[in-house]
Amino acid sequence: MSQRLIYVMDPMCSWCWGFAPVIDAIIEAHPQLPLHLVAGGLRANHGAPLDDHTRAVLAEHWQAVAQDSGQPVGDPQTLPATFVYDTEPACRALVVARELDATKAWGFVHALQQAFYVGVEDVTHAAVLMRIAESAGYPVDAFGAHFDQQEMREKTLADVSWVADLGMAGLPILLAERDGQLALLANGYQAAEQVLPLLARWVTAGEKRGEVLA
Repeated sequence: MSQRLIYVMDPMCSWCWGFAPVIDAIIEAHPQLPLHLVAGGLRANHGAPLDDHTRAVLAEHWQAVAQDSGQPVGDPQTLPATFVYDTEPACRALVVARELDATKAWGFVHALQQAFYVGVEDVTHAAVLMRIAESAGYPVDAFGAHFDQQEMREKTLADVSWVADLGMAGLPILLAERDGQLALLANGYQAAEQVLPLLARWVTAGEKRGEVLA
């Protein structure tokens, strides 16, 4: 019997930042379950810098996430004037992290989220992503080389296409997969108190199934 969790997210999705403590709680409660990250491509390949109105709306949105989730946030008004809300580089960095060492991928993504939402850094720049990758334990030369490969761009697009085929609106999405069968645990932000009991029941059902097959 094979089973894992599939977490569909975008490192620059604010509700995914709000959901980060839930993922941490799940990892702590169920360390036996592999966590497979999939890039959602929330705003991939957007090309225009944010205007003042959009920045103000974004600030209100970040505050709403902070209020509902308890996660700290900075002020997006302090992002550089040239900042373009293009999530493709961050999503591609997620894919690179997963391909190089899946066991470190969540730590990298969490650090990336922290840099964007708390440090208010422009994580669309490769140099920033490389620094975060190195701090998460990745060899920076290997990470940089993979980041520039066309194959990683294609794998990122494949992730986004797979997510589109799910037919679910909104991120984050948390799925539990057992022997190829998917169970939905969360679509959109939900608190740990809502998600953990669902996951516990799914894990228990798998254990009972294993006992029957044994």
